[in-house]
Amino acid sequence: MSESKVTPDACSAAMHENDHATKALGMRIISTTLGGSVVSMKVRQDMLNGYGSCHGGMIFSLADTAFAHACNSGNKPTVASGCTIDFIAPGKEGDTLTARASERSRSGKTGIYDIEVFNQNEQLIATFRGRSYQLKGSIVPEVID
Repeated sequence: MSESKVTPDACSAAMHENDHATKALGMRIISTTLGGSVVSMKVRQDMLNGYGSCHGGMIFSLADTAFAHACNSGNKPTVASGCTIDFIAPGKEGDTLTARASERSRSGKTGIYDIEVFNQNEQLIATFRGRSYQLKGSIVPEVID
């Protein structure tokens, strides 16, 4: 399999363009590298659960978005085949949460990615492990020289 000439940033930008959920949650794609990404989100009042902490589904969405940008960074359309999350500490209103994704393994059509979510004080909020499955095609059309 040949290496893509399309940059991870170009793949990330193409994905983000039509990702209405990510935009609605105010997520920012900080960086995308081959097999990795960093995504942030500020916790708003409308993201709080009945206990006044960030709803777990919001934290999951942030981690899942970082996972998506990491596993699609090589210009191969890739989807989640499964994932788990462990909540370590609560996010609070006004916190800026940052998810850092790293590829652990990629072989054939499958991959494993670890994502850690931190608050602005570098306190670990959650850990997420995603399993990916690669589809056919490309995210950004390859330019032939």
